Amino acid sequence: MILMPRKAEAMRAGTPKDAGAGSPEIEIRDLHKSFGDNQVLRGIDLEVDAGEVVCVIGPSGSGKSTLLRCVNLLEEPTSGKVFVGGTEVTDLDVDIDAVRRRIGMVFQQFNLFPHLTATENLTLPQRRVLGRGKAEAAETAARNLERVGLAAKADAYPAQLSGGQQQRVAIARALAMGPEVMLFDEPTSALDPELVGDVLAVMRRLAQEGMTMMVVTHEMSFAREVADRVVFMDGGVIVEQGPPAQVVGDPQHERTRHFLNRILDPAAAEPEEPTGE
Repeated sequence: MILMPRKAEAMRAGTPKDAGAGSPEIEIRDLHKSFGDNQVLRGIDLEVDAGEVVCVIGPSGSGKSTLLRCVNLLEEPTSGKVFVGGTEVTDLDVDIDAVRRRIGMVFQQFNLFPHLTATENLTLPQRRVLGRGKAEAAETAARNLERVGLAAKADAYPAQLSGGQQQRVAIARALAMGPEVMLFDEPTSALDPELVGDVLAVMRRLAQEGMTMMVVTHEMSFAREVADRVVFMDGGVIVEQGPPAQVVGDPQHERTRHFLNRILDPAAAEPEEPTGE
């Protein structure tokens, strides 16, 4: 496999990005999202460059998944703007289906059709959404199943696959659509611990290939090793962001330190006081 160079090595070294770099692949401006009286996102500003891997971490209820779902308008923001590849996703006149074809998304649950084989789960959206012929869709499916290490399971049904294998099929399904951006919403949270590694290995390879990725995760080892930037959210705002060595290794904010202590050493964590919310 030929690995594309990672443009974010400079960020890991702590040097600024090139001032002449092009527009970000994902741009989020003053994003707000409320569900009734519950303000989930409170003015998020974030950019993700092409080829960059950004891991979003934070406690449950901090707005991480909502932020991700606003990028492809699975959740409609209350206010603010989102751009993907220079196109404003939040524009009322945008062809959202066309924009979504450029964005692959992998959820906590695998959402595979149980009555279809792995290959059929990959070919169906290609044929219905992209209008590909049967042969082209099958060839693309085979290529992407091999890409995630599941060529031998092409004819297997979801019930015949482990949870980790099902999640890799879901990743292959997203890749078969030819996305420019991949969004991962805690893709390993529904897996048994021994199955997590295979899924993270696939995501590492995608990062090495230069795929633009936003990843909501609690896998701190993945964030440390693979992310170009880690974003810590709490209470619907970005509290801290920067290279993994800074945010995970030497966090500057007390709330970030408290969260990481609970994640990295749960046995030593003190129970949190109820907030009454």
